[in-house]
Amino acid sequence: MGVFPDEVIIQILARMPVKSLYQAKTVCKPWYRLSSGRYFTQLYNELSARKPMVLVDISDSTELKSSLICVDNLRAVSEFSLDFMKDRVKVRASCNGLLCCSSIPDKGVYYVCNPVTREYRLLPKSRERPVTRFYPDGEATLVGLACNLSTHKFNVVLAFYHRTFGHRSDGTFICLIFDSESSRWRKLVSLQDDQFTHMNKNQVVFVNGALHWLTGSCLYILALDLDFDVWRKISLPDEISYGSGNRVNLLESDGCLSVIQISDIWMKIWVMKDYEKEQWYLVDRVSLRCIKGLVPGIFPISQSGEYIFLATHKQVLVHHRKSRVWKEMYSVKNCPTLPLWFWAHEFRATIFSCN
Repeated sequence: MGVFPDEVIIQILARMPVKSLYQAKTVCKPWYRLSSGRYFTQLYNELSARKPMVLVDISDSTELKSSLICVDNLRAVSEFSLDFMKDRVKVRASCNGLLCCSSIPDKGVYYVCNPVTREYRLLPKSRERPVTRFYPDGEATLVGLACNLSTHKFNVVLAFYHRTFGHRSDGTFICLIFDSESSRWRKLVSLQDDQFTHMNKNQVVFVNGALHWLTGSCLYILALDLDFDVWRKISLPDEISYGSGNRVNLLESDGCLSVIQISDIWMKIWVMKDYEKEQWYLVDRVSLRCIKGLVPGIFPISQSGEYIFLATHKQVLVHHRKSRVWKEMYSVKNCPTLPLWFWAHEFRATIFSCN
């Protein structure tokens, strides 16, 4: 076609932002054909997955729709709404371009959507009902989303402790797993005694076919293998310090598990390069002296080998790991009710379909 071979055009289109890509599709029939095949979709999603961003829900409690911003590494801030779902929702999990959202007015109703392509899927209700007097918000303890870019399938996980009315939990942990291919839920019952903080719940990581959560005690990582439906515990790096003022967060780093510890003046980053042997490697040590005043309320949200995003009460910052330069990428003018990190998630702008 013309001057450039098809493969060159595909490589160019695959590096465009999603909005520009959809505009390019309308230029001519050959471009539409080249950007509509399975090979192109796979390539686009794989390239986009290497560029993590930060997604923040900035909805006001009085608003009837969900307002989101997406901050990328190029200092661009995109605003978009989830109004195409015709429901007021909050984001519970994010993975490879898809979001799992729960309905605010209708407890127990969940959606999976791609906010960039404005495509969504209402999940069927399961027979289990986690809503009891101990769950006034009607929501699961853990919500996870696993999107496999190779198979084009996704799973949603809802996990909660079983409590009979008027009694404490007996340790029975019920896990419901939705499969996008069969459009059905399956059930896994086990015994667990773990607690989870708000950030632990937000920062669920999907790597190696499993979903991972850091427990509230920060003593280990709880992993759910989605191929065999089994839970396992993964140890943290031996060098982790548990003293006062130290915080630990779980993130992904280029397809690997990563643990970040923030202390008064240092941020240490470990990556699990050997998943089967659970071998951690310290890959970076970042001084926090130049942002010392922000350290007590700062949380890492997403990262790649080149940069790491962090959120404070009113700002989104990025640290470039090679140049050691800090930049403010976004700041709210008014004082939000909740800090930005409270509703911040890692995000990747893919064209992954949820249908």
